[in-house]
Amino acid sequence: MNFLAHAYLSGEEEEILIGNFIADHVKGKQFLQYSESIAKGILLHRQIDDFTDQHEIVKQSKARLRDKHRHYAGVIVDIFYDHFLAANWSSFHHEDLSSYSQQIHQIIFKYQTLLPQKSLYFFQYMLKNQIFEAYTRIEGIHKVLTGMSHRTPFSSGMEIASESLLMYYEEFKEEFYTFFPLLIDFVAENK
Repeated sequence: MNFLAHAYLSGEEEEILIGNFIADHVKGKQFLQYSESIAKGILLHRQIDDFTDQHEIVKQSKARLRDKHRHYAGVIVDIFYDHFLAANWSSFHHEDLSSYSQQIHQIIFKYQTLLPQKSLYFFQYMLKNQIFEAYTRIEGIHKVLTGMSHRTPFSSGMEIASESLLMYYEEFKEEFYTFFPLLIDFVAENK
């Protein structure tokens, strides 16, 4: 799962959201340096990633991309799944995506002094590019993946991954809609 799904799965508690947001930039036991609730968000993020990476439905999505994108297939699937969440946001949340996005930005801004440098850079990118809204469009997904491809140390093919999204759109969408409710249940049981 990518940033929109992690934000959504954080629920209403601000510090859990912050922990979930910074988790990729907090290594090992560094989570112990944060408040209990932020640490809980970091650990929740890790549980979400582990559950997602090990699930057969997600593996099926990744398999469709493995030949072209090798070990980046998982990252791409995370972005694709965020697309389906964003594009069908009203199926999951009562608030419109733009308002939700602004609320998330305000919370992160409030805690920005606690963000690791890489999380702060990403936050600035989020603000500049209105990333959650961009996820609703294929063009937005293409732009995000192209940007990521420039930051990978190896050839990832992410700049062409949106072609696979278009080619297998219904398959990825069905896998997302089958998997995401299972993930919601998992988080509810483990929060």
